[in-house]
Amino acid sequence: MYRKSAAIFLPLLVAACATSQGPASTGGVPDKIKGSPKESVAMVVPAKGFQLYECREKKDQAGAYEWAFVAPDAALYDTTGKKIGKHYAGPHWESADGSKLLGMVKEKVDAPQADAIPWLLLTAKSVGPEGAFSKVTSIQRINTTGGVAPKSGCMKETVSASARVPYTADYYFLAEK
Repeated sequence: MYRKSAAIFLPLLVAACATSQGPASTGGVPDKIKGSPKESVAMVVPAKGFQLYECREKKDQAGAYEWAFVAPDAALYDTTGKKIGKHYAGPHWESADGSKLLGMVKEKVDAPQADAIPWLLLTAKSVGPEGAFSKVTSIQRINTTGGVAPKSGCMKETVSASARVPYTADYYFLAEK
């Protein structure tokens, strides 16, 4: 009985978090990446896509190579699975209504999962028309899975090769209260 109740309750809880109807809790988010006390969660947006990397020679170590981060490439969804925007180089988050944010990393913490990209707090600036994203002042990237650079395959012979590593994350868009 418990599993059946949880199976029904969890999707309802997740759906409630992805709406922009009211603030959601940021419980479980490390203090280092919490927003300002003047901000609250305006929207929770799940993302699914790729972290893009390119094989390059290390800047500080001649003859050594590494997978360098290039950009994200992800679709943004509401919790019903409807695509509501995209996330791409900049980093930018763009709503289907045209509103757009430019983010800058402010703080970073390691993800709880060893094979997941870090959790972030970013400052956000509206760089598009008025819309769903235009009042956002900060963004938290949490609940990440995957997305880390490949551990091998980058060497002199593969310089300029690219890698698309699948990832998922929840983006908490914060706005002033």
